[in-house]
Amino acid sequence: MANINGQVAIVTGSATGIGYGVIERLSKEGAKIVMVDFDSDMAQKASTELAEKGIDIEIVIGDVANPETAQDAAKKAIDTWGRIDILVNNAGIGGKNGNIWELDVEELDRVYRTNLRGVFSFCHEVIPYMMEKDYGRVVNIASIAGKEGNPRMVPYSATKAAVIGLTKSVGKELAGTGVLVNCITPAVVQTRILDEFTPEQVKYMVDKIPVGRTGEISEIAALVAWLASPECSFSTGAVFDISGGRATY
Repeated sequence: MANINGQVAIVTGSATGIGYGVIERLSKEGAKIVMVDFDSDMAQKASTELAEKGIDIEIVIGDVANPETAQDAAKKAIDTWGRIDILVNNAGIGGKNGNIWELDVEELDRVYRTNLRGVFSFCHEVIPYMMEKDYGRVVNIASIAGKEGNPRMVPYSATKAAVIGLTKSVGKELAGTGVLVNCITPAVVQTRILDEFTPEQVKYMVDKIPVGRTGEISEIAALVAWLASPECSFSTGAVFDISGGRATY
């Protein structure tokens, strides 16, 4: 993989799960990390573990839906290392399972705040720093549900579809610059977000994967690492499937 040694990455929702795996992979390639998470205890524990492995890491605690969190993360990166090269918008929630007539609009608003508003806020804040030096890589974590729509998961599916649309729009806005914006659409991965779903909902999602298993965090992190590297140079506004064969387009 092309060298990202010394580059600075902001990764949201990264105290556990996919985000934590992405940090491990990017740091292995030589990146310096700003970890963003709303859970201060988990973030402190994770950052301590990573620092003990020799990873150069700073932490920012906050809700990604609040623009101040994005501002704090960007300031932390600039004040500490003077640059931002990579943004991985990973933070997301699953929301409640239920038919649309069983869910209230407050549930949609709750899921939207993290899954879409958070991505918008971080792109809005970080991309100008990348534009200043005409280089950057933004990787948004969407979902196969955003492509196909999962029943009884309308807020989640709709907001992940919106992340795909945001990625395509921003990618086109920046086309011709050195800042590339792409997203990935994983199928089910064994992370704590599954705790928000019923066992029946998880079974439904896993049964739709042709390869017959869930994705591994390391597999997701490997794709993110490539998209975050200089080797990714001719893709922007694109959607990269990593769904075990589930995606049909």
